[in-house]
Amino acid sequence: MTTFPADFTFGAATASYQIEGAATQDGKVPSIWDTFAHTPGAIADGSTGDVACDHYHRMESDLDLLADLGVDAYRFSIAWPRIQAGPGAGVNQAGIDFYSRLVDGLLARGIKPAVTLYHWDLPQWAADLGGWLNRDTAQRFAEYAGLVAAHLGDRVSEWMTINEPWCAAFLGYGNGEHAPGHKSMREAIHAAHFLNLAHGLGVQALRAELPASARCGVVWNLSMLYPATDDPVDEAACQAARALSNDLFTEPVLRGRYDPATVQAAARFTQFDYVGAGDLAIIHQPIDFVGLNYYMTWHLRANGDNPADAQFLGGDGPKTAMGWNVDPQGLTDLLVDVHARYPEMDLVVSENGSAWDDVVSPDGQVHDTARTDYLQRHLAAVADALGKGVPVKGYYAWSLLDNFEWSWGYTKRFGLYRTDYDTQARTLKDSGRWFQQFLATRTL
Repeated sequence: MTTFPADFTFGAATASYQIEGAATQDGKVPSIWDTFAHTPGAIADGSTGDVACDHYHRMESDLDLLADLGVDAYRFSIAWPRIQAGPGAGVNQAGIDFYSRLVDGLLARGIKPAVTLYHWDLPQWAADLGGWLNRDTAQRFAEYAGLVAAHLGDRVSEWMTINEPWCAAFLGYGNGEHAPGHKSMREAIHAAHFLNLAHGLGVQALRAELPASARCGVVWNLSMLYPATDDPVDEAACQAARALSNDLFTEPVLRGRYDPATVQAAARFTQFDYVGAGDLAIIHQPIDFVGLNYYMTWHLRANGDNPADAQFLGGDGPKTAMGWNVDPQGLTDLLVDVHARYPEMDLVVSENGSAWDDVVSPDGQVHDTARTDYLQRHLAAVADALGKGVPVKGYYAWSLLDNFEWSWGYTKRFGLYRTDYDTQARTLKDSGRWFQQFLATRTL
């Protein structure tokens, strides 16, 4: 039997574009995801986030769902397009008022708000000025961060700058799967640098507005990579992949440099000539924790003798509806590895969850045994990391609700609560009920 530490934080997580809806209401301007989702062929089921879970109008009842679960904290993101209507614009009062009500509603229910400032919904006006290929976007992000902190910082003590910059860069600019839909590895690495810069400038802006007790961090989806065989060339392939999937973000933020292996791995795409004097010092801001989003692992097999060319293979075992392998040991290994590399950092599992082909039974319930098993095994993996001395401080289940799953539209369901998109009714799944019962004891 394993009991988690008394000060360990358990929560659930969401993202603004995935749940809010109200796409044009109360002064909100378009984001790159509004534009992308309305592009024919971009989304698997042809849907958009225009309504999503209608959380903007159902916020109070959704907060009741969180309270019913018994979570300590709620990780949510703020939609930048609700806050600023254009470059240099002041705060949109209706937009910030929504998040102020959200924060107050959480606190009234005894739930700690944990704010993510950027979860991929860049204002379209910023994209029109070059998006993450434009250095100025990083400065605009800092301006936005300061505005939000000035309005919410008296009540919010947990802040995350950017969620999964790898996805924003490589899926948004590298393979076109995400907004804005570009397909250029050179652009992807270029965007990664300015996302790193935005993080550093954002931390500076937050620190200028927040009390000293506030905690600031960043959220990464670092890849847990294993060589497919014992052949040294497969291990070299893992190292090359790590350089661009992980070290491209961790080293500048936590060590103030781009590792030579990263520069070498990127050399066939870019020369880092957009890295300005002083950029790395700005990126390398003191932070209080690192959030790690974990879903799956990769096994790499080199193609020939070039470690930069490799096959990314899903691991053995069951696959979720996303086609991702279920590998709880990978979560333990990731936490142990990040702690070994950066022992000074507190770690938080900021997202962990699974999509399955949920079925509503005749009794109106969702008996999602696979998701329950997934949660139980991954929480055990966190406990294992704690037992190995890793300073893991929290765990956030993804996601509170079934929602708009980016380029997959509404075809994939991750929620602890089922969302009926026709009626917007929420139904607690068996996995959510298990999590609720677990939270009552904090014991596996």
